[in-house]
Amino acid sequence: MKILLVFFLFLTFNVEAKVKVIDGDSLIFNGKDIRLIGIDAPEYDQTCFDENGYEYDCGQESYLFLKILVEKGLNNQEKVKCHKKGIDKYKRDLSECFIGKTNINLEMIKSGYAISYRHDSYKKEEYEAKTHKKGIWQGKFMRPELYRILRKHQKESKKLAK
Repeated sequence: MKILLVFFLFLTFNVEAKVKVIDGDSLIFNGKDIRLIGIDAPEYDQTCFDENGYEYDCGQESYLFLKILVEKGLNNQEKVKCHKKGIDKYKRDLSECFIGKTNINLEMIKSGYAISYRHDSYKKEEYEAKTHKKGIWQGKFMRPELYRILRKHQKESKKLAK
């Protein structure tokens, strides 16, 4: 029994070392920084408002959804594969990634935990998520790209005020 437990822990350790979720649209896979192409998820510290107007941590929810999606697949012995499509300005691989046969990028859009970003491939699924008020579409949110710009300007304003 102890040998089986040690073997299981070894497998779990190796799996975690191969894939690490960073936020709702980024991960580290085999030591490479990956940005999921065509999607934009709320930043980890970003908040949104639900259908009742209550603020919630949508960035953390997006991160958790992606983390659970990846872990569930890995626990079912499915492999992660990423197809590099380019490189972004931060030198991350822009990739479409799969866990088994599941397109991770597409699942993030369908779940409503990410929006399509500079890519028309996911517009239909985004419309469906929006129509059914899934994920961040349940209430109000700032587009992640605008949130990043606002945060950058706020940091710069604080520096100038000192």
